[in-house]
Amino acid sequence: MASTDTQTPEKPVRADKARNRERILVAAREAFGTRGIETQMDDVAAGAGVGVGTVYRHFPTKEALMGELVRQKFELILEHAREGLEEDGEPFEVFAAVLRRNCETTAGDAAAQHALMGAGDEVWAYARPTVDELHVVIQVLIDRAQAAGAMRPDFSSADMPMVMCGVSASMAHGGWDWRRHLEILLDGLRTSPR
Repeated sequence: MASTDTQTPEKPVRADKARNRERILVAAREAFGTRGIETQMDDVAAGAGVGVGTVYRHFPTKEALMGELVRQKFELILEHAREGLEEDGEPFEVFAAVLRRNCETTAGDAAAQHALMGAGDEVWAYARPTVDELHVVIQVLIDRAQAAGAMRPDFSSADMPMVMCGVSASMAHGGWDWRRHLEILLDGLRTSPR
């Protein structure tokens, strides 16, 4: 008796569905960047040019939508950190370059700033696997800088959320120079501040 395949092949995502999802994410970035976490799903739907039901079909809650924005941002931040692992150079400067690059990425995305400062546990749950991997990669960069004697020994990747939240707060405050804030933090991490 011939065996039958009981698995149903996965349907490819329809092109219009994928386009709608991308339009929703673009509109959400803009809406959260402008209004912060006060943004409503109706605001996102209007910005995307779709009905609010379409938004809810893709993202059943506002937290799910914010979670996807946070996850995407951390995927990019993780990519920068992985690139740092491949770079030659003085280990502290490699770490600092990765941090600067990631801060520039965050500075250009007000939605990410709001998420970093105000997202709850439900939002962070969507990005948790990416954030966990990011902690591992950043710790390797930190370990290298500490082994070279260039970074204070009591710093770890567990401190990075505090660092990024502080710099994000400077970004959100219109009159503060977040780059100066970052350089002051980096000097505080060196074993011999410049």
